[in-house]
This record gives sequence, C-alpha cells and structure tokens, in this order.
Amino acid sequence: MKYFKPILYGLAASVMLLVFYFSILTLVSGWRFTKEQFGDFWYYIVSLALGFGIQICLYMFLKDAVRERRDSGKVLAVSGTTSTAAMISCCAHYLANIAPILGIAGALSFIAHYQIRLFWIGLAFNIGGIIFIARKLFMFKKSIL
Repeated sequence: MKYFKPILYGLAASVMLLVFYFSILTLVSGWRFTKEQFGDFWYYIVSLALGFGIQICLYMFLKDAVRERRDSGKVLAVSGTTSTAAMISCCAHYLANIAPILGIAGALSFIAHYQIRLFWIGLAFNIGGIIFIARKLFMFKKSIL
C-alpha cells in the first residue's frame, strides 16, 4: 500500500504532461495538426512523459523516506521543465505567423529548427533526473540498513 501513492502520482504526472502537450498544440495549431505531430513524434513525447512520471514517482518515494532532504526537487523541476519545453517545441514554429507582432520570430525559428535536438535534450535531462533521484533513494536506503 505504501507504493500506491508514489506510483499514482507518477502516472498522474505523465498524464498531466500529455494533457498539457495536447492542449497547447491543439490551441496553437488545431486538432488535425496535433494528431499528425503526435503520430510523427509519439516515441519522443511518450518517453518524455513517462520519464517525468518516473521522476515524480521516485521523488515521492524519496520524500516519504526522508522529509528533511529537498535537493532532488531542484533536479525534478529542471528536467520536468525541459521535458515540457521539448514536447511543445514541435508546435512552436507554427506561431511564426503571429510572432512578428510579438517580436519573437527568431526564438520560434530556432525552436522549430532544433526540434529533434530539443527532444533529445529533454530525454537526457529525464535520464539524469531519474539517475539522480534513484541514487539519492538508494544511498538513503543503504544508510539506514
């Protein structure tokens, strides 16, 4: 029963990240484009969402085990933000139509051009976050034995 809460939080985090992705992409470019992008990049998007969910799950295990340590939350925030940014990058280049009004055309062009690289960066941060939190959890468990 003690594993239920962290696993539930991890699954919820993965689902919420996917909902966020679908919502933003649909809002910006429409449902048809969202389906096409997801079809083209589903393996990146699902991997990013699952990695984020695993981090949340591990973090909840660690938080339950050691309440006074908060340093792994920083890694979680950085890798979660990177995962979200990488997922949304696939739609950002379609904002270029209104970007001159907003004055951010250069940034959107950069994001669109490096979309796949941003996915890989997000995955690398996910893996790093998972390793970091899992290592902290392992070290804690080892120290109490």
